[in-house]
Amino acid sequence: MPVAALHDWNLTPEEAIALQKRLAGSIERQDRIDPVRHIAGVDIGFEEGGEMTRAAVVVLSWPTLAPLEQVVHREPTRMPYVPGLLSFREIPAALAAFALLTTRPELVMVDGQGIAHPRRLGVASHLGLWLDLPTIGVAKSRLCGSYGEVPEAKGEWTPLRHRGETIGGVLRSRLAVKPLYISLGHRISLETSLDWVVRCLGRTKLPEPTRLADRLASRRDEKSR
Repeated sequence: MPVAALHDWNLTPEEAIALQKRLAGSIERQDRIDPVRHIAGVDIGFEEGGEMTRAAVVVLSWPTLAPLEQVVHREPTRMPYVPGLLSFREIPAALAAFALLTTRPELVMVDGQGIAHPRRLGVASHLGLWLDLPTIGVAKSRLCGSYGEVPEAKGEWTPLRHRGETIGGVLRSRLAVKPLYISLGHRISLETSLDWVVRCLGRTKLPEPTRLADRLASRRDEKSR
């Protein structure tokens, strides 16, 4: 799956922050989605004390959610951990993993933030710009913003707000478990993002695309053998 270059990765943290602010203006917050037949899940893990980045991408068919393809790419980690700049640490390996795919998905779910980021450019948004694909951020924790009480019923959600703007939805994906933080990444609205996440839920907290990518990135499948 070919990917056109968007920018260079050899940046200082100050340069990366300036780039985030510039790229955030390119994020499309409305639906521009082709008919969905394939959904990808993306997750990033680290090995060797963080020195090696492990990117996992899983492609599922829609609507069956049957796994069709999975790839893992490892490469030396390019940037140290800097809060708010995780996309610069994670995306290079993710792009290399996407390049290994034989299937181009129409929708991508990313373990991480979309616009629910102080500068509105989390890993899902940044990756969406690189891939020119609709992306959704599916995060297990909050990076910024505040929200009210989340109803207990599965599929219910409450807005996540930051600086007077709704930047995501806090979703109850399963009864009696902590909610997920859903935000649009690129080429999709928040309402459509939440709808797709709910439609992809199985018997666990995470939607199937990121659940399977999480298992692959964290090597839990290997450890269970």
